[in-house]
Amino acid sequence: MTTKRGATIIGWGKALPSKIVTNGDLERIVDTSDEWITTRTGIKERRVASPEQAASDLALDAAQAALKRANINAEELDLIIVATVTPDMAFPATACLLQHRLGAQNASAFDLEAGCSGFLYGLTIGCQFVQNGTYNHVLIVGVDILSRITNWQDRNTCVLFGDGAAAVILGPCESGQGILSTYLGSDGSGGSHLYLPAGGSRRPLDQLALEQGLQYIHMNGPEVFKFAVRIMGEAAAEVLKRADLKLEDVTYLIPHQANQRIIDAAARRLHLPTERVLVNLDRYGNMSSASIPVALAEAADDGRFQPGDVLVLVGFGAGLTWGAAVLKWDQV
Repeated sequence: MTTKRGATIIGWGKALPSKIVTNGDLERIVDTSDEWITTRTGIKERRVASPEQAASDLALDAAQAALKRANINAEELDLIIVATVTPDMAFPATACLLQHRLGAQNASAFDLEAGCSGFLYGLTIGCQFVQNGTYNHVLIVGVDILSRITNWQDRNTCVLFGDGAAAVILGPCESGQGILSTYLGSDGSGGSHLYLPAGGSRRPLDQLALEQGLQYIHMNGPEVFKFAVRIMGEAAAEVLKRADLKLEDVTYLIPHQANQRIIDAAARRLHLPTERVLVNLDRYGNMSSASIPVALAEAADDGRFQPGDVLVLVGFGAGLTWGAAVLKWDQV
């Protein structure tokens, strides 16, 4: 009887725009203050892409860093998944643009859209392809340039978001290592709490839509907050149960970086001290599908993880969606 093989992260990389927009900068363009933003969100600054940068540009830099870390060539990639809500264009897929620019001619490629949960959706899909032996190397990129769909005159939303990308490469490993379990969910009844009104077949982007600001993110902050506080803890608990692990087995929690109060609530529910929760929200804001992999890549680059560490990744996003994954780190 053949034992099912595992899937593990063999490479990682990140890409962040050079431009930094601080809370002080926002004070000069909208009715807000550093104290107001910090107290309510925990964010101090965020990165903003330059006008010539698109999602595929940041994705390319992150993917190349991940390939270098994995010590494989682009031709060895079997599949490319790009999680984004801000693709270069409606079609072709940003993943296809990335495939061409990488020179990954042997890889199939597609985009997926699950809001800020996108990276965890992509990780789950890629994991299954590796575990069942269909593919050996899967590249997963979380990238978003939310500054392009942010209303910089809306003080309730413009303070929250930033731009960035990060990538991981999955490869095979022994069963019981790498990705131990995943958990995905959605509740479409909450779709109207976080959405982009115009630009699709329901409401094409025309002059009237532009005048009404329908090309920007619309968010019901209180409802999203209530949902997030509940689902972050529930999803983390469920994915640990699926991995047959307990809360005390967790080395680090890597949460979606949306709001410090949401992160704190999830940590309390999981009884995790501050030093075991990875947070970079203060420096980058909410980068949507890039937030979890950027935090992961930063910590890995800093040598925070040791072989055998148990990492819990958990996030939520538009849809409404949520996802979680448990990893046993096995990289030196």
